[in-house]
This record gives sequence, C-alpha cells and structure tokens, in this order.
Amino acid sequence: MNYILLLLTASPLVGFLVILFLKEDHKSAIRWTALLTSLATFGLSLALLPGFDAQNPDLQYALRIPWLQVGGADISLSLGVDGISLMMVLLTTFLTPLALLSTWEAITDKVRGFNIFFLLLEVGMLGVFLAQDLVLFYIFWEFTLIPMYFLIGIWGGARRIYAAVKFFLFTMFGSVLMLLAILYLGLAAGTFNLPQLAEQRALFAGAQLWLYLAFAAAFAIKVPLWPLHSWLPDAHVEAPTAGSVILAGVLLKMGTYGFLRFNLPLFPEAAVQTAPYLAILAVIGIIYGAFVAFRQPDVKKLVAYSSVSHLGFVMLGIAALTPQALAGSVLQMVNHGLSTGALFLIVGMLYERRHTRAMADFGGIWKVVPVMGGLMLITALSSAGLPGLNGFVGEFTILLGSFISPVLNSPWFAGVATIGVILAAVYLLVMFEKVFMGPLKHDENRALKDITARELLTVVPVLLVVLWIGLYPQPFFNLINPSVERLAELVQTAALAIH
Repeated sequence: MNYILLLLTASPLVGFLVILFLKEDHKSAIRWTALLTSLATFGLSLALLPGFDAQNPDLQYALRIPWLQVGGADISLSLGVDGISLMMVLLTTFLTPLALLSTWEAITDKVRGFNIFFLLLEVGMLGVFLAQDLVLFYIFWEFTLIPMYFLIGIWGGARRIYAAVKFFLFTMFGSVLMLLAILYLGLAAGTFNLPQLAEQRALFAGAQLWLYLAFAAAFAIKVPLWPLHSWLPDAHVEAPTAGSVILAGVLLKMGTYGFLRFNLPLFPEAAVQTAPYLAILAVIGIIYGAFVAFRQPDVKKLVAYSSVSHLGFVMLGIAALTPQALAGSVLQMVNHGLSTGALFLIVGMLYERRHTRAMADFGGIWKVVPVMGGLMLITALSSAGLPGLNGFVGEFTILLGSFISPVLNSPWFAGVATIGVILAAVYLLVMFEKVFMGPLKHDENRALKDITARELLTVVPVLLVVLWIGLYPQPFFNLINPSVERLAELVQTAALAIH
C-alpha cells in the first residue's frame, strides 16, 4: 500500500505541531518552521513526478483504508492522483512557501497563530485535490473555510470581519446543497467512493440533473461564477497579501476542480444538457469582470475582479467539453494561480511601502522602483495573455476547443469571449500606466525602496514558471491530456445518447 499521498497531505501538520510548542515572541523560529515545512511539502509533491505515468489516465499512488459505515454505505480514507489533481497539488505546494515568505515583514502581530492557520489551510487544500471519497472530500472542503476565515478576520483590513463572514456564509450555503447530494449518492449506491460511484451512475440516473445542480451550486460559488461572485472582491481586498495569493491561486481552483472531478464523471448527461447555460454565465463573467475591473480605483480590487473574468475562461472550457478546451481549462487554472498570485504579491509590496492601494496615489514610480516595475509589467502581460507567456497558451487552447465544441454548437461563445482578452489588456495596461508610468506625481513616492532580495525570492520563481509555460507548455499538457481526454470521451458518449 502506497502512503506517499497520506504523508504529503499530513506533512504540514509537522510544522503545525512544532509551532504549537514555540512561544509567541520566537517570531523568527515560527516563520522558519512554517517556511521549511512548506518547502518540505513541496519537495514531497515533486517526488510524485518520477513515478507518475503521464500516459495513464487512471488514479495513481492510490490509497484506500476502510473508515466507517453509515446507513449501509462505506466511507473510506481514499486518496489518489491523476494528471488534473497532480497539477493542482503542485500549484498548491509551490505557492504556499512563496506566500509564507511574503509575510515575514507584513505580518508582525500574532505571528504564531497566522502560521498555524496557514499550514492547516495547506492540509485542507491538499486533501481536497487528493480525496477520492465524497465524505472525505467534503470534510476537507469545509475544513478550508476555518483557517481562511480567521486569516481574513484577524489579519485582514478595516472591513475584515464583514469580508470573512460573507466569505464563510456564501461558501457554506453552497456546501449544504452539496452535502445533501453526497448523502443521496452514498445511500443510493452503498458507497461514497468516487470511482465506484462513477461506475454505478445508472443507480441515480433519474436524479442526475438535480444532483449535478447541487454540486454545481457549491463549486460555482467557490469559482466564483457570475452572478455568485459578490463575496470575492471583499475577501480579496480585506485579506492579507498571503491570504489573497492563496485565495486566488488555489482556493478558487477548488471550484473549477470540483466541476472536473465530480460533475463530469458522475453526471455526464446533465453536464451536456447544462453546457450552453454554463457557457452563457461564463461569457457574461468574462465581459462583466473585465468592465468592472477597468472601473476600479483600487489596484487590489482591480486584480480581484480580474479573477472573475479570467476564471470565466476556465468555466467556458469546462462547458465546451472538448479535449482541447478541458486541457486548456486545467492549464489556465495553473496560469491564473501564478499570474494573479504574482500580481497580489507585488501589490502587497507597494502597500507595505505606502499603505495605500489607490492608483491615484502613485504614478511615475518606475523611476524609483525600476526592478519592481519591470516585474509588474511581465506579470501584467502574462495575465493579459501576451504570446510567449503562460496566459496566452491556456486562453488560446480554451477558445480553440470552445470554437469547435459540438456541445455548444456555436462559435459565438468563443467569439464573444475573445473580447475579454482585449479588455484584459486594456485594464491591466491602464493600471500599469497609472501606477508606474508618467511623471512622478507625489513626493511621498520619491523615497520608495525598490524590491528587496527576500521579495525577489517570492516573485521570481513564479515568473520563471510563467515563462516556462509560455515558451514550452508541452510537459504540462503531457500530464493533463490523458485525464481530460477520458473525461471528454465520457461526455461525448453521453451527448450521443441524448441525441
């Protein structure tokens, strides 16, 4: 029996236990413990790659330990990884140490509690991406709410309590619907094991559409899909920088991952039936998010609304249900985590120096902070989808797959979504121009310090991966393609059965 996934999921708990026994005033020891623990977890995730068969779409490193029986249904500690979940695991373990490193000067109060919650959050996120039992998945899904609630509510901005409660209530509402659907599935099939449920779809075929919608409600709120997005800007703006990085980089991807991991294999006929409606909401989100982002005077809020727009592309790819679009969606989940994570890191650096995020309070600062300005330009262009950087690869593949999608049966979805690519370039470049270009408008900005060595260590690794994906994405597609091709084949069979 292979225990590496269990070890990977539990590894942040080692740092958690050590920090519990450290005194609050040992801030340096606490920070180093959390950072080294997260780096060790990243190393464990990399250890999955040598033994991972990229051509095999099945779950690998699978572990299943019987846990308990409820109402005749088996619940097990079941973990597994395929190409889709491996990408999410690597994204999580890559961003976590970088986010922690960004807090060394930004978080000076209650350092012990902050790092404890951050490591617990990593446990929950890894569990979500590795769980192959619906009850286990739900436990991890709900568990992530708790540390994120406290990270926003204790270390956030002036309206942190409002933002934390709103985040918690929105997500909890969708989760209740998903829990009811999980209970129905388990009692109908006698198991909560995901692969077994996928094989026994006929047992709940009559309720498939309602079950799909129950799961979709939880996942759409988490993405967030328009019009269920209103919790996101508040959470992003009020969260500390590291919280925003993980919220945008990983937690939002739990929603899109849920559609791929649960909705498509369990309810393929319902996925085909609802695809055009899902695509309509995705395209509206792309355009709406871009327009609202353009109108924001607060640079952090601009980046927050850009997530609504960019994740609309991911949802469009999922709705298209072609291998190209699904592969593009998975890659774009990674791309968004990298680009938006880097944007939040740099915005956080500016806030630590000036204690303002209003674009009107900057202007012309590239003269003062040239290195930071150069890194911000690369990050903004990657988010805008410039060819040669990561965003272009994901968006192009999604648009290609959506254009030829037999389920959507219309090129207009891809055509309208393309406008979002243009709008992204507009609001991101306007933001860069207002903050970094032109004359130096305010005397307070003349003394700004350029990026430090520690800050470089948080941003440069992200931008190296941005360039890698932009210039040579094939290794990533090699990991993703077998799993999404199986999903596409499944839903295409369902589409033929319907028609």
